[in-house]
Amino acid sequence: MPRRFHIGDGTFEDQAADLPERLNAAYVEKLRPLCLCRNPGIPMYVARIGDQFVIKRMPLSGGAHDPRCESYESPYELTGLGPLVGSAIQIDHATGCAALKLDFSLTKRGPRTLAGNSGAESPSAVNNETRKLSLRALLHYLWHEGGLTEWTSLWIGRRHWWHVRSHIVEAASTMMIRGKPLVDRLFVPEPFRAEDKTAIEQRRAMALAGIHRRASGPPRLMLLIGEIKEFCQARSGRKVVIKHMPGFALFIDDTSLKLMQRRFSPQLELWQANEASRLMAIMTIGANGSGLTMINEIALMTVTGEWLPVESVYEERVLEKLTRMRQKSVKALRFNLPAAQPVAVATLPEAKPKPVALYVVPPDAGDDFESVLAHMIDARPDVRSWIWRIHDGDMPALPQG
Repeated sequence: MPRRFHIGDGTFEDQAADLPERLNAAYVEKLRPLCLCRNPGIPMYVARIGDQFVIKRMPLSGGAHDPRCESYESPYELTGLGPLVGSAIQIDHATGCAALKLDFSLTKRGPRTLAGNSGAESPSAVNNETRKLSLRALLHYLWHEGGLTEWTSLWIGRRHWWHVRSHIVEAASTMMIRGKPLVDRLFVPEPFRAEDKTAIEQRRAMALAGIHRRASGPPRLMLLIGEIKEFCQARSGRKVVIKHMPGFALFIDDTSLKLMQRRFSPQLELWQANEASRLMAIMTIGANGSGLTMINEIALMTVTGEWLPVESVYEERVLEKLTRMRQKSVKALRFNLPAAQPVAVATLPEAKPKPVALYVVPPDAGDDFESVLAHMIDARPDVRSWIWRIHDGDMPALPQG
């Protein structure tokens, strides 16, 4: 459907020639556009992505939009986001910022652990009254809010690291931890260019300077998000090489390495089996006594060549089909939910006559999995369902239109 926005004292079509100029002014004046897919309009905000200004939906407001609107999102209950809304993620509707509760520390206290996927293997961790974001769940939330789960074949060949980085940083700018901006504790490497090597390294050193300071109290940690290039042998543990960070020494000790290999074996196996896939990492890092940068906690996420998160070879097959479709699809994410808990693989929010949720039932799924899946489907009659039960054979045709 054509999109219309009310900005300041005017109304603009999304293809209006003067809209970019108006968005520039709205960004400077901190005006909040209203999406007119509903009456009254739904508040949005203006973000700067690279050298462009774009209108984005407020955090977790997708369900308020008309299903025909580009900003519409399928119900969060179909993914791992649902249980976190209102607890681990609390939205300040006046500012549009999300206050996050984390289940990992950004200060170094005692022995290091690898809790980056806490909650992913234990259903009880999800059902606690006080829910918090695991390291993996934070990466999922940044991917979701950055719009990196959305896809249409019109974007083939157009999503690169600088796009991904810009969207992650922009999403993080709307998030707070303990009353302070998340972006102040987050480093995402900028695209590396050999001709700008010195300036890039200086900016990186300045951004990470906090982990080397020895002020009073426990040492500070920083969050780092990047694409793993390789794990290199070291005398002890491994050296972790992050793309766009050549020459940067980052280490993981033997104990943490073994825990990572066990806990994230599916992600590592998918990455190793498919040369087109990428391995994303989110980690907390700090400096040890000798000044080396060490990984404190880490979580991994495999993504396709289009930067869409993937959990299994079955999901890979579904995404291969979706990425060739002009129709918009949205990859659903697990966040804190354990692997035994069903979640939608993806949704087709623009499908007619109703949005569609896509599910895959793995070959080892039992009666409990089927029971929970049936309950999820019954609870949302406003969403159609497509199910691929692996035991039944090849993948059914995807819904069209």
